[in-house]
Amino acid sequence: MTKSCYDKALELLARRAHSRFELQRKLAGRRYSPEEVEAALERVAGLGYLDDGQFARDFLRQRLARGPVGARRLRAELARRGVSAEDSQAALEELLPEDDREGAREAAAQWRRRSARSPSPSNAAALARFLERQGFSRRAIVSVLENEGEGDAELYD
Repeated sequence: MTKSCYDKALELLARRAHSRFELQRKLAGRRYSPEEVEAALERVAGLGYLDDGQFARDFLRQRLARGPVGARRLRAELARRGVSAEDSQAALEELLPEDDREGAREAAAQWRRRSARSPSPSNAAALARFLERQGFSRRAIVSVLENEGEGDAELYD
């Protein structure tokens, strides 16, 4: 017997939290009609099992527990999961410090440990690129480079 769209939604949510977009995509891929999918989404949301704001906060907590990441990257990861800009921003404001320089310093230290690179002018550009990929602000990157004497931080303004 085939599971109802609602039952499948509950099964998927029991495994892990999903954004509305993720759950909609998974259910639509199972050949349920758009009407069935929408009805199931509304029902699980009405029960409090589907909340993009809560999903964003939980996702950020899990992601930040793995190591320092900047707001820009986190915003992009949430967008890929279909979380609205408003829900993403609210979660970021709640969970991230306003100043991301400390996180950038921590990420730089981890980068050095993993890559066995010491502070030097030749490594400044590689470190700056790494921190940029991690989503840190230009201000935080410049601060790391200036504080650690890794070349002319003005190049990254």
